[in-house]
Amino acid sequence: MKKLAVAFDTSNYTTSCAVFDGERGVNSGRLLDVRPGELGLRQSDALFSHVRRLPEITDAVPVDGEIIAVGASETPRETEGSYMPCFLAGVAEARALAHFLNVPYFGFSHQQGHIAAAAWSSGHMELLDTPHLAWHLSGGTTELLFVRPEGVAVRCEIVGGTRDVSAGQLIDRTGQLLGLQFPSGKALDGLSGEAIEKSSYLPKKDGAWFSLSGVEHKMHQMREAGAKDAEIAYFSLASVIRAVHQATAEAKKVYGDVPVLYSGGVASNSLLRSMTPEGIFAEPRYSTDNAMGTAILTRRAVTARE
Repeated sequence: MKKLAVAFDTSNYTTSCAVFDGERGVNSGRLLDVRPGELGLRQSDALFSHVRRLPEITDAVPVDGEIIAVGASETPRETEGSYMPCFLAGVAEARALAHFLNVPYFGFSHQQGHIAAAAWSSGHMELLDTPHLAWHLSGGTTELLFVRPEGVAVRCEIVGGTRDVSAGQLIDRTGQLLGLQFPSGKALDGLSGEAIEKSSYLPKKDGAWFSLSGVEHKMHQMREAGAKDAEIAYFSLASVIRAVHQATAEAKKVYGDVPVLYSGGVASNSLLRSMTPEGIFAEPRYSTDNAMGTAILTRRAVTARE
């Protein structure tokens, strides 16, 4: 009989549950509903939505084996003081399930889960045991991390990224400007492929740190000048990519020519992938918020106990 780890991740925008048997896994997830024209949810609304949505999500996960451990994403990062109320929904579900099944419970950070899901789905599980650089590119996070193994999981040190607007925020603000539904990443990605005139802007930098507010300002100037939607979409994405490439090169001056792993919802962008052939990318479905990485780490944790 398969030995399964079950895990929950209730991020700011996605409710998800996954099972992992040590080699293969299944993830069930769904975006929270955001009203048209809005750019997100208050934490109280997100928490309520997760609680209401969890039964539907768990019903969609097949359990073909014996559950030997349960895990959850408890915090955004593994650093002290990192907190977001919406994660309480998944933690409560996981702790209750572990108690009634009389199996161990393990907690990890949302960021650790992203890295584990990216390493596994890209076929590079060895990265969980190897120092490397990793990008966490999402709606609220644009961080370049130096990642070291720590026990069954990893320890992430922020070494670069944005100092103001995150990549995901810029993408969603571009989508709002162009009348696209939130979250706008997928639609903007498709629209950028229609651009005839392609331009970009290299954001202001300080080592591996950069600012994306200038990109947003220039994007509005393009709109006022009558630029086509596809051209604005391309400009927004290509400028983010230039900033990411520049920061990566700066970090490699410090940490050497180590592998670079890309995780987070923005890492599912096809333009980023095509312009970064040397990068290691999660499968698109495991780039966005999901519980798979937490299930992987939970399975590693219970195996380490045996």
